[in-house]
Amino acid sequence: MHTASSTAILEVQGLGFRYPERTLFSDWSAALSPGVTLVLGGDGRGKTTLLRLLAGELAADAGELRINGITLQTHAKEKTYRQQVFWTEPRTEAFDQLTPGHYFDVQRHAYAGFDDGVLAQCVDGLALAPELNKQLFMLSTGSKRKVWLAAAFASGAALTLLDMPYAALDKASKGFVLALLQDAAAHPTRALVVADYAAPAGVPLAGVIDLGD
Repeated sequence: MHTASSTAILEVQGLGFRYPERTLFSDWSAALSPGVTLVLGGDGRGKTTLLRLLAGELAADAGELRINGITLQTHAKEKTYRQQVFWTEPRTEAFDQLTPGHYFDVQRHAYAGFDDGVLAQCVDGLALAPELNKQLFMLSTGSKRKVWLAAAFASGAALTLLDMPYAALDKASKGFVLALLQDAAAHPTRALVVADYAAPAGVPLAGVIDLGD
């Protein structure tokens, strides 16, 4: 669990959430600093649910979420909280009719800090160039995940949420994403939250949230 910090990007206070069959979070609080934070947990422990809650995609039953002083609950209508968060559900079909190029355009307009230089590096490093003019429903699971990852790193979002970032990737792409995470670990103004079963090798962590096995 994190220790509260004056440099925290995201502050969570008293978060509560339950599914009909069980409670996942009760009066849960954390402060996420710049760099890479790992969310650890076994199947069904709530890793993806936590990311969706932090993104504001899933409504919490209780608690407050604040990014750089902007509270989700207070600023829900104007979406200023969500404009500081990058999150694309890896299994989503919402963008299936778009090409990766069009999807990147959507994200480019959504994030003021979108970096086309980083995007170009990701397209090259993830070998996405042959896929850019295909509709997303035509891509393999791994290629779609590469598209989400490229947009995530290029977005410049203050809070970037990555669910199982190595899943379905080839070895070269895993190495490229690992290098991006190593760079992100030293970023002074961005917090990346990585949900996975184990820590990414060689990445200094700002903190660990362990949800149990």
